Amino acid sequence: MSFIGEAVLGASVQMLIEKLAPEGLELLTQHEKLKAEFFKWKGMLEMIQAVLADAEDRQTREKSVKKWLENLQNLAYDVQDILDEFQTEAFRREVLLEEPAAVDQSSASTSTFRKFTDSLKRKVTDAVAPRKIRKLFTSDSPRSSFNFESKMVSKIEEFTARLQAIISTQKDLLKLKNVISDGKSRNVRQRLPTTSLVNEAKVYGRKKDKDEIVELLLRDDSRADDGFSVISIIGMGGVGKTTLAQLVYKDDRVRRHFEIKAWTFVSEDFDVFRVTKSILMSISNVTVNDNDLNSLQEKLEKELIKKKFLLVLDDMWNENYNDWELLNRPFKAGTSGSKIIVTTRNRVVAERVGSVREYPLGELSKEDCLRVLTQHSLGATDFNTHQSLKEVREKIAMKCKGLPLAAKTLGGLLRGKHDPKDWEIVLNADVWDFADDGCDIIPALKVSYRFLPPQLKQCFAYCSLFPKDYEFEEEEIILLWTAEGFLDQECDGRKMEELGREFVRELHSRSLFHQSSKDASRFVMHSLINDLARWAAGEIYFRMEDTLKGENQKSFSKNLRHFSYILGEYDGEKRLKSICDGEHLRTFLPVKLSDYGGGFRARSRGYLAWSVLPMLLNLHR
Repeated sequence: MSFIGEAVLGASVQMLIEKLAPEGLELLTQHEKLKAEFFKWKGMLEMIQAVLADAEDRQTREKSVKKWLENLQNLAYDVQDILDEFQTEAFRREVLLEEPAAVDQSSASTSTFRKFTDSLKRKVTDAVAPRKIRKLFTSDSPRSSFNFESKMVSKIEEFTARLQAIISTQKDLLKLKNVISDGKSRNVRQRLPTTSLVNEAKVYGRKKDKDEIVELLLRDDSRADDGFSVISIIGMGGVGKTTLAQLVYKDDRVRRHFEIKAWTFVSEDFDVFRVTKSILMSISNVTVNDNDLNSLQEKLEKELIKKKFLLVLDDMWNENYNDWELLNRPFKAGTSGSKIIVTTRNRVVAERVGSVREYPLGELSKEDCLRVLTQHSLGATDFNTHQSLKEVREKIAMKCKGLPLAAKTLGGLLRGKHDPKDWEIVLNADVWDFADDGCDIIPALKVSYRFLPPQLKQCFAYCSLFPKDYEFEEEEIILLWTAEGFLDQECDGRKMEELGREFVRELHSRSLFHQSSKDASRFVMHSLINDLARWAAGEIYFRMEDTLKGENQKSFSKNLRHFSYILGEYDGEKRLKSICDGEHLRTFLPVKLSDYGGGFRARSRGYLAWSVLPMLLNLHR
């Protein structure tokens, strides 16, 4: 089931509200009636924005709410198209006004931009591109400017009516509530807290990682200022950070080295009081009933004073340094050599806690993934008694892409099933098809997406257009985001390029982007993270699959806005005929690969993105 809500929609609505601010309207039009209508739009969009969090929560349970969100999403794109038309008209007028002056100037000052638009005009009119873009430079008559706004009045009134209908529905039928949103989706099912216990017999491929972490713990090289040191285990959701911490925590060498040990599940809700109380209860034999943080911290400090301790803070998300500084005050009472292990998906968290060592945890090997799958599906160490499953089990292990959580979950789905047909069903299903089965992979990945700011969610969803295992450069993705207008909002005086680089770094720090193992200048998304992007993007994004052979093409939604496909030897009218009917298409992205045989690595500048209209406007700024 496709997902719609605050994910991408929230960023779109916020962008529209900003464009309809008074200073923005002055750049769009001088027509007073149109300005008044646009001002109405801004107010209605703000009312809609206030209930998006409630709608997001209810869409999985109520089809009417999901339909409302679909209508709103299409309307948001249509509004964006209208505003683009006004921006284009303002831009066209400005070009016409500047043209006489350009004639008198030397050829050196003819402007790179004019050459670019001339070249672009030829490319756009000859290519498969949205109709609106093809019209961009085909009307050179100044007279058309005078009638533009008059012709737009009826269209604007139509959109006002659609917005009013959306508002009416949200109030009268759906009764959506105005709730305060913290930017986090609440429809991810609650995850169970972790414990320090682990079944080592079911863990494979982590001995080397375990030994390296244990060696770090046994070194008494604590920083002098704090009396303790922090080791952060960093990796994407489902890669096995908690399992590794459990293995280390239960190791005999670690048990003998530290006087006190405590395990605490932190999770997204970083509550200093709760975490402090949990640590105190772990190391104290008395019942803790204090409701005062000061009292709790004094007792914890007393328990830790001049003792060598090991604390595990599992699944930490909070990036606030002040919260961390408040939590760790009692820890400074410990003796030199005390250690804290933090597991997190976010490198920023590792930086905030002052890690002396950041330990990036990679995926399992194909063989180890197969062992995990075998253990959880058949309760055995090999497939000797189930030879009929040999071929399909290897394919399913490949599907896990090195994530032990994926192997464990898929193995659990196949527990007790020995018919190869059952295994084929799992092999051929998308991981998101298991959402209704309480699949652990789903919340494990969704929680990474859940913490992204709305604008970053939008940029991440755009990456669903990339093929799996596609390696891209930072400059490439920033140019594409810029072309879409995702980086229009300049923050603290930063340019769009700077904001784009910050977004790339942020997605990398949160383990949603990984540096390529082949080329450190490129990034790639894990296969399941790519699936996560497709889930977040919904039906407005479409990536044509199996394009190298030109087979198994899938239909796309009539509301499609963003489209991509892999350039190949079977390109042609037959292959792309269906996309010509996409009246609302904003992105047409042919992705050119360096090797059709399977190396999904982009050639530098090996693509053309027909996100031309917003790109032109951004370049002109």
